Amino acid sequence: MVRVLLAEDVRILREALVAVLNLADDITVVEAVETGDAVVPAALRSHPDVAVLDIEMPGLDGISAAALLCQWLPACRTLILTGVARPGTLHRAQAAGVAGFMVKESRPEDLIDAVRTVAAGGRVIDPQLAFAALGATASPLTERERDVLRFTASGAELVEVASALNLSSGTVRNYLATAVTKLGARNRVDAIRIATEAGWI
Repeated sequence: MVRVLLAEDVRILREALVAVLNLADDITVVEAVETGDAVVPAALRSHPDVAVLDIEMPGLDGISAAALLCQWLPACRTLILTGVARPGTLHRAQAAGVAGFMVKESRPEDLIDAVRTVAAGGRVIDPQLAFAALGATASPLTERERDVLRFTASGAELVEVASALNLSSGTVRNYLATAVTKLGARNRVDAIRIATEAGWI
């Protein structure tokens, strides 16, 4: 029996996914949580074989939660679900140790097959995502510039970003200005949009 942890913040989708996965004779959902922050504690409680994580959730996003899960419970393999095929997110997911990446438009039976494949040690990548990744360009941003944009995108004020990253406010301002220039953006909001659409943050 494949034991599954599911993380999805939208209740109707979470309950529908639980129902779909529990239809399979060889799969059982042992935990269903609604935030990325709840993933690791739930996994440590229930020891799932596979974690099926929504890419966008309150708290930690799915890829960040997957990276932590890989550290805390390496035997649990991760399958990410996304609503949008962004090539950069596929690269981030791969770096986080994710074993599968699917779009939410997939058929229910494809999700069940993907869970089985991932549980058996295989990898699953949705063809749409794989095709998008082939044409992707590498991020021009440094890791620190990505961090600053990510925190700013979450609504953090300049002082909060500086405190969270142990930087001065002036340094944060400089990173934002550099990111805007590198991305050819009009302002920091536009830079966040460009970086998000490319999957770089």
